[in-house]
Amino acid sequence: MTRKIAVQMDPMENVNIAGDSSFALMISAQERGHELFHYDVKDLTLTANGRLTTPAHPVKVQPVKGDHYQFGDPVKLDLGRDIDVVLMRQDPPFDVGYITATHLLERIEKETLVVNNPVSVRNAPEKVYVLDYAEYMPPTLITRDLDEIRAFQAEHGGVVVKPLHGNGGKAIFLVPDDGSNLSALTEMFNQTWPEPHMIQPFLPEVQDGDKRIVLVDGEVAGAINRKPGKGEFRSNLAQGGYAEAAGLTDREKEICAAMGPDLKRLGLIFVGIDVIGGKWLTEINVTSPTGIVAIDQFNGTDTSGMIWDAIERRLG
Repeated sequence: MTRKIAVQMDPMENVNIAGDSSFALMISAQERGHELFHYDVKDLTLTANGRLTTPAHPVKVQPVKGDHYQFGDPVKLDLGRDIDVVLMRQDPPFDVGYITATHLLERIEKETLVVNNPVSVRNAPEKVYVLDYAEYMPPTLITRDLDEIRAFQAEHGGVVVKPLHGNGGKAIFLVPDDGSNLSALTEMFNQTWPEPHMIQPFLPEVQDGDKRIVLVDGEVAGAINRKPGKGEFRSNLAQGGYAEAAGLTDREKEICAAMGPDLKRLGLIFVGIDVIGGKWLTEINVTSPTGIVAIDQFNGTDTSGMIWDAIERRLG
């Protein structure tokens, strides 16, 4: 059955087709015969009579670098009446603009399936929702208070300091065992971000990789191990890390089993979790998860197809 799919994402010309999960989802949808539209989150309008609309381009995609998309003439879409599925795939940061978009998309939930569920996305920022599974996390402090951070660092030695709503490994700092520059770093964080910050012990196991595990409608679809590049402790692919094939440890299977039913119930169909050392859960990514292209390349799987199977089941 042909469905109409509106993809809320960043500009198509900026897509890196070699590894972009959103592009992989679009290719898979097109292969199933679905009709695709592209729009920018900044163009959403809630009309005076309560309809959520946006200008959008019908789009055809193909895996050809430099010639990967073709727009049709722009149309005005009513996202409730005209569309079967909205894929909310614009990149973070998870800021007020992102939150506002979830409020607007929530208004069409009785008419159109939004993936991931906008209410759940709003309530599950990566480094906050993970606290629901604190038993699987390393010791974690969330604060702006320098004295609290000093006491935590004195107890644990080397620590990492992260923006609470950061993404892609940006602005993650390692403070060594002696705590040098901790006060200056805290001052800089407090001046840059109004929210508290996340502080955790440095896990030496990160040198052996930070595993991205993808769950589709609460079930494990696959995993990759991301290892830091030369001179880095961050393993994010966006920060020069590289991927290798990976299976799951018993502890990682336990983590996935603990959260899987919750993800399914909350309408979080496409989720990526990060685990260090085979046992330490650090993030639950629900806004615009990535990693499925690399997983499929290593494992010979079709994670995009699994995601569309899950979406189509929800459409009935």
